Amino acid sequence: MTQALTGSAKGNRLAWIDYARGIAIILVLYRHIFEGITRSGVDAAEYQWLENANIIFYSFRMPLFFILSGIFIAKSLAKRDLGGLIRNKFSILLYPYLLWSFIQITIQFALSGYVNADRSWADYGYVFLYPRRIDQFWYLYALFNVTVLYIIARERLKMKVGAQLALGAVLYMLSSYVSVHKIDLGFLYDICHYYVFFAIGELVADKMLDQTKYPLYSSWKVFLVMLPVFVIGQWYFLQANLEHGSTLYVEEYQPILFAVIALTGCASMLSLSFLLQRYDALKPLKIAGYHSLYIYVSHVLVASAARMVLVKIFGVTSVPVLLAICLPLAVVVPILLYKFAMRIGAWWLYSLERPALKPAASLKMK
Repeated sequence: MTQALTGSAKGNRLAWIDYARGIAIILVLYRHIFEGITRSGVDAAEYQWLENANIIFYSFRMPLFFILSGIFIAKSLAKRDLGGLIRNKFSILLYPYLLWSFIQITIQFALSGYVNADRSWADYGYVFLYPRRIDQFWYLYALFNVTVLYIIARERLKMKVGAQLALGAVLYMLSSYVSVHKIDLGFLYDICHYYVFFAIGELVADKMLDQTKYPLYSSWKVFLVMLPVFVIGQWYFLQANLEHGSTLYVEEYQPILFAVIALTGCASMLSLSFLLQRYDALKPLKIAGYHSLYIYVSHVLVASAARMVLVKIFGVTSVPVLLAICLPLAVVVPILLYKFAMRIGAWWLYSLERPALKPAASLKMK
């Protein structure tokens, strides 16, 4: 997660990582905001194309986050020992998960008559056992669990990446089995489902971090070769899910095909990220990627508040208009909130690790 959502030191950043995270976080926001709008009672029947986009984006965005995290796991272990890395992951993953889950549940509890979520006291317990019932936050919990289990297997059990992939493949197929048979494993499901993508990240790490290969990765030829494969995979994913009336049909009932579609989607987004790095284009997307953790933890609160104001006060019921307003706000406001928190010393809202004092600030104090 350090590199998947928060990244390395700013002066040593790889722009393609921020672009990839930016793409993934925007797709996450799109799904959460679109579904928040439809659950609020706004009629979206005439906007099937928006629902289609929601289904397509679902195929690769979360596997992409886990792959990006896996890419940097060896580098993280080179900087910290096992215990130090686990403490780091607790500080930047599990801690903000617990804090922001409790904040969001409490706000939804207090405003139960105005928000979509129907909260009860049991939801505080679901934070630990059934994180998917707590809206978007399950990802932080899943990434913490996957990372800790992966590095323990790597460092203590001496499991090489091949063995990790094999283990991940078995767990992945198990996740499909329990989904098809409606067996609720709670937080264990996400470990099973995404472990393999984390392992794939480590598998490709040396290639992805080899800067001598960046001209190849950022070539139009590679992108254009991958594009039709991406389109065909997404078309099938959309049509199969629509035919069976479920966003999860391919993922649950055709797990191997889903993995292929997800990986081609991830590869295509990484190719696009390298192209954006090459031309230094769409800088707001890179900024969003840099701040993706801070966007992730608070975007639902921001988007929900904006939607309620637009619908209940201003009477806006156009789904495209609501998306066009709420989505940028869900990016910009969390970034501003984070910057304000850093300015007033409220860094503890996002991590247990106090940020290092910037060199420029140190000079000014002399």
